[in-house]
Amino acid sequence: MIGQKKKRGVEGVEEDLAQARAAINEAIRMRRHGREDRFIPRGSIYRNSYAFHQSHIEMVKRFKVWTYREGEQPLVHAGPFKDIYAIEGQFIAEMESETNPFMASHPDEAHTFFIPISVANIVDFVYMPITNYSRDQLQNVVSDYISVVANKYPYWNRSNGADHFMVSCHDWGPDVSSGNPQFFKNFIRVLCNANTSESFQPGRDVPMPQFYGPAHRLASPNYGQPPNNRPILAFFAGGAHGEIREMLLDHWKGKDNEVIVHEYLPKGQNYTKLMGQSKFCLCPSGFEVASPRVVEAIYAGCIPVIISNNYVLPLSDVFDWSQFSVSVSVDKIPEIKTILQAIPDWKYLKMQKRVRGLLRHFLLDRPSRPFDVIHMILHSVWLRRLNFKLPT
Repeated sequence: MIGQKKKRGVEGVEEDLAQARAAINEAIRMRRHGREDRFIPRGSIYRNSYAFHQSHIEMVKRFKVWTYREGEQPLVHAGPFKDIYAIEGQFIAEMESETNPFMASHPDEAHTFFIPISVANIVDFVYMPITNYSRDQLQNVVSDYISVVANKYPYWNRSNGADHFMVSCHDWGPDVSSGNPQFFKNFIRVLCNANTSESFQPGRDVPMPQFYGPAHRLASPNYGQPPNNRPILAFFAGGAHGEIREMLLDHWKGKDNEVIVHEYLPKGQNYTKLMGQSKFCLCPSGFEVASPRVVEAIYAGCIPVIISNNYVLPLSDVFDWSQFSVSVSVDKIPEIKTILQAIPDWKYLKMQKRVRGLLRHFLLDRPSRPFDVIHMILHSVWLRRLNFKLPT
């Protein structure tokens, strides 16, 4: 009805989400893409392009996030902007930016609540130099912060944390809640280290892509060669971090002129150039499951070869990774060349084209833009919020 006031509080938030669910279900039923975007997601890289497109439209139109303002830097409201945990700091900064369109003006209008804690900064400022690997101090910092906001506001307690989330790319990210699993049983953890053997729960938690920052290093993903100018079958260069990489280096380091594997790149060779000249880029887990090589491969137009156990791949609630990557189990490392050579040219060309089409979703823009990686991470949180209702 014209002039009808929008409902406030839980009732208004849930009504908003109900309208979004209805629009998404209608798009799925009618197999119809939304009409409110210049970009239309199509193709097999998406699990359901109709659902994703309408969901993204609804998110941009409706989604509001309240970022708690309690606490001081560096443990909260700040994070790393460079090296392998860069996405953690970039995401926190984006959420706290005055230009963030998802910022709620009042917590009563928020669909979700962001805990702006940086695990990477806690490790750097509380543990360094690391002499004690106990996670107690990390867990205490997170629990104390949430206790402060839970005592000050009603929002954590009314949902038991189910509409609250945090972001961490540090290896220790999964451990923030293990000290008090009952308290954190509904809490959404957005993690690079999306390891199901370390308590990651795909239906609740969000697998996040890992970047090697700073952002300007990623600004020009144009070094990949066309598919007919990639003489290297497969490429990897990296340290012997963990058992999987040790196995890879043991079987392939310096032993083949088509599967090129280095522990240390020879002097004078360029890492990104070699990725851009390779058909397949090997992405083995290190000490933990995630690796920035997955994103680097996408930037290079190189098909990622995932060598890992228990790894939930980034943004996999939207993307069908089987359409543009190859998964090799750890016990098949000696057979990598045979596996990759068995992929026919027509299939490789299709997969490589899909990798190129995937790039827009892994661009790290500041400020963020629709369909880039920060929007995609938020979209995964949005999906989880759509999956439950607060009592009204």
